Amino acid sequence: MTFAAMTDLEERPMKTALLRGLRRRCPNCGEGHMFTGYLKVTDRCPSCQEELSHHRADDGPAYLTILIVGHLMAPTILWVFEKFRPEPLVLATIFTVGCVALSLYLLPRMKGLIVAIQWAKRMHGFGASASS
Repeated sequence: MTFAAMTDLEERPMKTALLRGLRRRCPNCGEGHMFTGYLKVTDRCPSCQEELSHHRADDGPAYLTILIVGHLMAPTILWVFEKFRPEPLVLATIFTVGCVALSLYLLPRMKGLIVAIQWAKRMHGFGASASS
């Protein structure tokens, strides 16, 4: 694909794609599910047939999840310890369960977000899609 052809491609809406990715939906149509399992991205959207196998999410979703969970839980654990002074085992148990639950909730959403960014920016082969 030439540079002139690349510049002629229409702009894909980033905000819409991000919101759809956070909902784990196809960034193109918003109707089809992006995942076949917990973190397995479908090869094609079941609704619009957009090719999604090009994604290269790698470790990005895990890093974002750790960043968010750490920034939420670290101040919270300090505040709970200062305000309520719970037993150390109780504090550790509650926050361990909380960190695991929040991480499990956020991880597929962050992966959907990364795939949506790549789709909107036409990265890793998403630009050659015929259904854009």
